[in-house]
Amino acid sequence: MSSFGTIFKVTTYGESHCKSVGCIVDGVPPNMSLEEADIQPQLTRRRPGQSKLSTPRNEKDKVEIQSGTEFGKTLGTPIAMIVRNEDHRPKDYSETDVFPRPSHADYTYLKKYGVKASSGGGRSSARETIGRVAAGAIAEKFLAQSHGVEIVAFVSGVGTISIDRDPRSAEFQKLLSTITREQVDSFEPIRCPDSTVSQKMTDLVTQLRDSQDSIGGVVTCVIRNLPIGLGEPAFDKLEAMLAHAMLSIPATKGFEIGSGFEGTKIPGSQHNDPFYAKADGALGTTTNNSGGIQGGISNGEPVYFSVAFKPPATISQSQSTASYEGEDGVLKARGRHDPNVVPRAIPIVEAMAALVCADALLIQKSREYTFGQLS
Repeated sequence: MSSFGTIFKVTTYGESHCKSVGCIVDGVPPNMSLEEADIQPQLTRRRPGQSKLSTPRNEKDKVEIQSGTEFGKTLGTPIAMIVRNEDHRPKDYSETDVFPRPSHADYTYLKKYGVKASSGGGRSSARETIGRVAAGAIAEKFLAQSHGVEIVAFVSGVGTISIDRDPRSAEFQKLLSTITREQVDSFEPIRCPDSTVSQKMTDLVTQLRDSQDSIGGVVTCVIRNLPIGLGEPAFDKLEAMLAHAMLSIPATKGFEIGSGFEGTKIPGSQHNDPFYAKADGALGTTTNNSGGIQGGISNGEPVYFSVAFKPPATISQSQSTASYEGEDGVLKARGRHDPNVVPRAIPIVEAMAALVCADALLIQKSREYTFGQLS
């Protein structure tokens, strides 16, 4: 489906080469200041053509708010936003009328719906995520103003090159506690906050781009100052909703939270997070292998997770494939594509994290109803 969320809910629309893409966001609290300038920065971070390591498709991705605000304030009614496609080239994809592209959604969409978009990836294209990022920017502002929540994502791996993500590493935990978006963006074009590792990643992506190939990577995200108590066991645990959100992003192939798969390698005596009393009387944990979530509920510690992205499927090399009729053939894809998607995926990951947290917060707030409060 094209909708996500329960109270804070977003519905996205549009295909990769249609006239526009966008979204409708419902459940935004009234009287919050909101203008296009609050949303545009994240869309600019996501837009194509940012660097030599991204697709050369030239889109401004300028957002327009169509409804739900007046005089710079939200009305509490649905907010509609539109971004017009300007540099769309449907004729770049005529070969997909004959051949389904390897590892794309051409064949599965056709078999599911009996029809598919004739150009690009249609709804499976990353162009669909524009609506998510626009909605996520609103969710981020709500979270920041209501609880001081900070959400920062960064590239932690490309191919076999990665920073140390061991949850027991003091250096990694310090990074999660202090990293800012400004720092992440200063490590252009790859957005990995380690100058040595970042350069190695850049060199690898450049090498594969020049050989008409691609490579995958990992995005790590941290959510700071999230209130305690968010998440709805048993089926809508906070980590379950984050996993749902992240794995709905195009090209994702894996999700882990806290210690993740590394946590399976150590005994419970080392993995458990001991509690201690903070100065304000609340409880904290001395370590954070749980990733800020216990029993599916946020515990007040930073929530952190990582998302794996596969190598972009569109490459310029000739590839053996079969036509829709089952005849052997060779496909040489045209069009424009990223040799690696993780730098541009960062604001998408942040947006989906914000949407999950905003929805979870409003669901938890609904428990504050008291009998007799309403007539």
